[in-house]
Amino acid sequence: MEPREAFASAGELAQGLGRTGYLADASLATVAWLALRLQRPLLLEGEPGTGKTALAEAIAETLDLPLVRLQCYEGIDATQALYDWDFPRQILHLRAIEAVAADRATDVEAVEDQLFDERFLLARPVLRALREAPAVLLVDEVDRADDEFEAFLLEVLSTWQVTIPELGTVTASTPPVVVLTSNRTRELHDALKRRCLYHWIDHPGLQRELEIVRTRAPQVSDTLAAQVVSTVQALRRDHELIKPPGVAETLDWARALHELGSPTLDLDTASATLGVAVKYREDAERVRSALDRILAS
Repeated sequence: MEPREAFASAGELAQGLGRTGYLADASLATVAWLALRLQRPLLLEGEPGTGKTALAEAIAETLDLPLVRLQCYEGIDATQALYDWDFPRQILHLRAIEAVAADRATDVEAVEDQLFDERFLLARPVLRALREAPAVLLVDEVDRADDEFEAFLLEVLSTWQVTIPELGTVTASTPPVVVLTSNRTRELHDALKRRCLYHWIDHPGLQRELEIVRTRAPQVSDTLAAQVVSTVQALRRDHELIKPPGVAETLDWARALHELGSPTLDLDTASATLGVAVKYREDAERVRSALDRILAS
């Protein structure tokens, strides 16, 4: 069954994601379902730690499809995304041919054809996603790449094919499910956004985050889970932090406290384990000075 036909409604998709431990609200489930049905890329923006990457992982698990991840970074180009040639193996192969053919004439064109054979091709994430279709292609932190790479992505997402001069054109039999994530360190171009369905993922509210912790960390007691979630919610709401803790940090903090055997989140334990949730020195100092008030409230 093609991915677009896997779920009859957004509600069914939400239930499928829920079975993997990912709790999507109605709006996120709807746009994700439409991306599947319309075979359009899904662009997710939001603060780090809000579950953008986790959604792609959950979709792959729900659909039982391979997840192919392309991690973007400054300076990435089409070679890192598409394919490369295994030059060391090509050189070894060339030397082997020279050794065997040292005493007779060698067909240069035939040798070149052998060097650019399928066995020497190193498929990178985009090519893999096209060849392994159906698959889920996660283009993570696309905002870290440059304009030229965006243009390359736009071309691939428009045609679902790439051309390898030595081997020909590779076209996906079924368009991959594409999820692009962005932390919005810079604005993406309108052309790429127009190609995608868009959704901004914000930090969840208290009840939804508590439900996430209970689902993803069932070993944590209800009392401890409620205290951790309430504290994290207060950190995001009342303190201007450089990097507010995301859902991932909430889960890590709850699990860490459980491993320490802490039945509740008291001042000493919170201060000792604050580095699990807060990752900047300035943020940690600001939070420590207000921990007693945060926990009291």
